[in-house]
Amino acid sequence: MKATGPKACAVALFCLMSALLAAPAARAEVSLAGTWTLVAADVLHADGTRARDYGAAPKGLLLIDAQGHYSLQIFKAERPHFASGDKLTGTSAEHQAAVLGSSTHFGTISVEPAAGTLTFKIENASFPNWEATEQKRTSELKGDELSYRVPARPDGNIPISVWRRLR
Repeated sequence: MKATGPKACAVALFCLMSALLAAPAARAEVSLAGTWTLVAADVLHADGTRARDYGAAPKGLLLIDAQGHYSLQIFKAERPHFASGDKLTGTSAEHQAAVLGSSTHFGTISVEPAAGTLTFKIENASFPNWEATEQKRTSELKGDELSYRVPARPDGNIPISVWRRLR
């Protein structure tokens, strides 16, 4: 027996509207899914000048799956090797260069295209203060290029990351 009448129409309309309203959010999540390589890791200084934050040729990889889980790594290419070859016996300067020359974290990411933002829900990070935090960042996606601004540091400097999707 087929359902007809106002109640059946209301249910069908509700289902259709729910699907249409949910579709953009699903597409937004999937639109970032993939493997991204770092193009730039810059810093915008309080005086408006822009400089390289992780050296002249930073390296990085951002992996995002279809469910929004991500893993991000950024490395300064010019990080010196430990003279001893053993990080347990490295000098303070070697440890400092290793820590300041890298940024890594993982968790989940969501995107709000209309607001021009993305949000990292960071589970773990090389900077422990970021663990179990949520960071909203202004972002822009143009084709296969994603850029975003990290929240300002205590000194007012704003890191800017630019990524290119690998095909």
